[in-house]
Amino acid sequence: MYTLKTGSFPLLEANPNLIYLDNASTTQKPEPVLQAITQYYQTRNANVHRAVYRLAEASTHAYEGARDRIARFIGAASSKEIVFTRGTTEALNLIAHSLARTVLHPGDIIIVTQMDHHSNIVPFWLAAQELGLHLRFWPITPSGELDLEDLERIWSDRVRVVTLPHVSNVLGTVNPIPTIASFVHDRGALLVLDAAQSVGHGPFHVSELGCDMAAFSGHKMYGPMGIGILWARERILNSLVPYQGGGEMIASVSETYVTFNEPPYRFEAGTPNVEGAVGLAAAMDFLDTLDRERIWAEEQELARYGVEILSSVKDLTLYGKSSSRAALFTFNLKGIHSHDLAQFLDSRSIAVRSGHHCAQPLFQRLGVPSAVRASLGIYNRKEDLDRLADALEEARRYFHE
Repeated sequence: MYTLKTGSFPLLEANPNLIYLDNASTTQKPEPVLQAITQYYQTRNANVHRAVYRLAEASTHAYEGARDRIARFIGAASSKEIVFTRGTTEALNLIAHSLARTVLHPGDIIIVTQMDHHSNIVPFWLAAQELGLHLRFWPITPSGELDLEDLERIWSDRVRVVTLPHVSNVLGTVNPIPTIASFVHDRGALLVLDAAQSVGHGPFHVSELGCDMAAFSGHKMYGPMGIGILWARERILNSLVPYQGGGEMIASVSETYVTFNEPPYRFEAGTPNVEGAVGLAAAMDFLDTLDRERIWAEEQELARYGVEILSSVKDLTLYGKSSSRAALFTFNLKGIHSHDLAQFLDSRSIAVRSGHHCAQPLFQRLGVPSAVRASLGIYNRKEDLDRLADALEEARRYFHE
């Protein structure tokens, strides 16, 4: 497994007994990311794009350099395809509302999936309510996967957008995006990707995936909170109207008209999160030093081991049986509420999440109100899963014997 130098993750070093298994919610931050943010504020802090003095130019250079770095990291054709947002949620809201104002018409259909996070459902639901669009749900199979035959059954010539997660934040299912992209494009629709659970876990190249737009957050890939990315093909961004209005996103304003800046700036109203952009670029540098192919291979080994060891726990139900899955496990122990189980695990210094994980349609499909989720990152080992399994056995005895 990985050999990271001591002190790479200060919070984990300060809490050596902690088993942190809530990486799908947010990851811990490595020292290079913290250093990059601190150095920015100590040496280059000024507002960007709005002044010609040297300090402001240095800040602008750092910000736009981060945009270039992010474009390279995800294989974008140009940095003009990178829009900074506050996170995946804002990026998906931008997509939903800009598409609704530009290319969608009353009666058009948007397809989401039963495994979607609320951040990918609610923005499109709101747009549908405002414009008279229709939302359709692509059902999951009993194994927690997406079948193109099911998509074919709900298809119509009014479908304009299909939006789905790359990796399910509950089931761990890794969806076959290139295959889905071909299906969607052959029928003249756009494919939007919620990549929040995938970008920090291995290779991610938009040109190979074939999607038209993708959204992800910095804080789920070892970067800071409050920064996210919308990637979209340049021709698409050129066709969209802004989601928000304010400073920087305009070309000119008078008492009678407003003209907008070119993309990506027309979608970045107000003072941006420069420290977040710098920190996210540093997180990408950090991940590349570890080799993203290796990250994915070792997390796949953890995924296989996790399924094996958790399946051996008596009375445990593991949700999602896809053979293509991430190192993310959602489960319940018979007769124990998920919150009670999460608190018990916390008493053993194991941090997990419990609840419906912002995926209520999926939990309705599963027939349970909530569950516990353990999600792994680059600092997790098989030994962490061993401790989790032991603690689950202990919890079962504690609550039932």
